[in-house]
Amino acid sequence: MENTKAALTTVKVYGTMESSAAYIIRDFLKRSVVTFDWIPVPDINALQHLVKGQIPGYANLPVVELPGGKLLFDPSIELIAFNLGWINKPKHTEYDVSIFGGGPAGLSAAVYAASEGLRTVLVEREAIGGQAGTSSRIENYLGFPDGISGAELAERARQQAVKFGVEILLMRKGVNAKFIDHKLHVDLVDGSKIIARANISATGVEYSRLNLPGENSYLDRGIYYGAGSSEVLLCTNEHVFIVGGGNSAGQAALNFCKHAKKVTMVIRRSDLASTLSFYLLNRIQNKKNIEVLYNSNLTALHGDGTLKEITITDTLKNTTANYSTRFVFVCIGGKPNTDWAKDTAIVRDEAGYLVTGTDLYEPSFKSKWSNSFTPAFLETSVPGCFAAGDVRHNSIKRVASAVGEGAMAVTFVNRYLTKTY
Repeated sequence: MENTKAALTTVKVYGTMESSAAYIIRDFLKRSVVTFDWIPVPDINALQHLVKGQIPGYANLPVVELPGGKLLFDPSIELIAFNLGWINKPKHTEYDVSIFGGGPAGLSAAVYAASEGLRTVLVEREAIGGQAGTSSRIENYLGFPDGISGAELAERARQQAVKFGVEILLMRKGVNAKFIDHKLHVDLVDGSKIIARANISATGVEYSRLNLPGENSYLDRGIYYGAGSSEVLLCTNEHVFIVGGGNSAGQAALNFCKHAKKVTMVIRRSDLASTLSFYLLNRIQNKKNIEVLYNSNLTALHGDGTLKEITITDTLKNTTANYSTRFVFVCIGGKPNTDWAKDTAIVRDEAGYLVTGTDLYEPSFKSKWSNSFTPAFLETSVPGCFAAGDVRHNSIKRVASAVGEGAMAVTFVNRYLTKTY
């Protein structure tokens, strides 16, 4: 991926309004800061008058038209990324430090590591930016008084990392990780291998599911996980529901209320003040088309293939109410992306978060590792393996904290490399 990614000419996406595959593509392009036009069409036959290329008989929607006119039929995001030139093989057999996760913590670590002369590779399984990349606006991050979207912040950080020589591998999922002779060996899905003398895990968290009957059938067809920045204009004059009461949910509500007829936030607590920053709370309370349903849970989904109606239960009154809607965005707590560590000696807590530093000496964790060295603040139970950001046990779930931990982890990596090699 080159430093001029955002300068690409416009990509066009064609598909039906209810297509979950089309939503996944729009969301990926939005998070990747790619300019694109969304063109709804009723079926594949309608495309013949809109594109220059021939439509083969086997073709299915959605269709992506790349700069230059090449057509991709029902493509995966991996295929789109490959055709945009973003997928490459590792350039080296061994690195000073490998960083897994392209969110704020991982990008920060990559920038600082490469700027200090370390041979650095950053591996991201989807789009740069992580969960923060889905945020419509981040307003409490130092240096941006007018705020900045999560995707734009991530893109600036990506460009900065590339400038310093960071190698970025997108669309890469690890299938096996093991430590051999003090080095991390990771096998990737495409068959390539990464070996690194030190490692920083910044794999973050993913949103928890609602675990409702039929939920999977409505996924990306009415139920969306994340702030849904790509869908704002499609929600014009609609009644939109946001599940969750944290900052990401608050920003999403403020973003959607600019176009939606009404935005309803559904929260389990009796107030927003305990979960939402004051500056967001004040704005939400002053928006006439935002309402908040307190002590409430989303308990049922209804529709015929796409979402048409939801049921919300008031847990205090023990009453239910049905609402017509086509858009529900879920911004609730998540679980850490640490399945890769299950076969390693890295200690995780009950929820799966990576335990680091002095937390490893807590009674519930102390018996699970060798205690043969004194771990640094961000170091896991395996020497040379560090964690930063939301994936870490007891971390502070803020962008600024993640960026700070990413930078701090590089200091500990340097100390470890100097002592070990």
